[in-house]
Amino acid sequence: MNKEKPLWLRGRTAVVEAAAPEEWRTGRKPDYHLSETVMPAERVSHHQAGSLEEITETLVQVFEMEVSHKKDPATWVSMVAKTFRTRVNGGAWSDARDLVERGSYNVLIGDSVFYRPEEESFESSHRTFLRSFSRGFFWEVLEVLSPPPTVTFKWRHWGVFDGEYKGFAPTGERVEMYGMSVAKVSEDLRLLEVEHFYDPNAFLGQLTGGCPIGRGTRPGGSLGA
Repeated sequence: MNKEKPLWLRGRTAVVEAAAPEEWRTGRKPDYHLSETVMPAERVSHHQAGSLEEITETLVQVFEMEVSHKKDPATWVSMVAKTFRTRVNGGAWSDARDLVERGSYNVLIGDSVFYRPEEESFESSHRTFLRSFSRGFFWEVLEVLSPPPTVTFKWRHWGVFDGEYKGFAPTGERVEMYGMSVAKVSEDLRLLEVEHFYDPNAFLGQLTGGCPIGRGTRPGGSLGA
């Protein structure tokens, strides 16, 4: 008889439903109805049930939900929180506590001519991108290149730029970015370490018309949210 799937591989909805009310930052469950209603028609990859691509996508979706909405790493089921670390483009490593205190946008975008994480809090960074992509900012696995324990995969992130970004007016156009990640996982397929490789300036440049933002060079002057 097959063992039951662990919670973190059953999908985001299962993990959300299993969480206690006090685990949420805002005191209430996150809402992913746009991922369920809009994303299926807009994605470009369709994975077979039980495939490595589906498993990887499920795990990363749970990870994103937990770091964005659960306030205590001790409750995160997608990773081994005590030893987890992540970084972007070979930069400095960040741990689970950094994700809690600084926020995933500030950790995973890093310093850019288009974005200053030192001027953002967890809350302000999330407000910024929720405002810019009010109809959802979706993520999918395109291809898995290597199996556990080191899973290398290509991905796509996309959404409609329908709200202003730091003084820049929305275009109503779809914004896309592509990257690759290398994840080390435990025997039970929880995240131990993740390295991301992508060009954040190529993404953020789509929100600013490619204009290098400097103080006083855009409407509103400051880079802060």
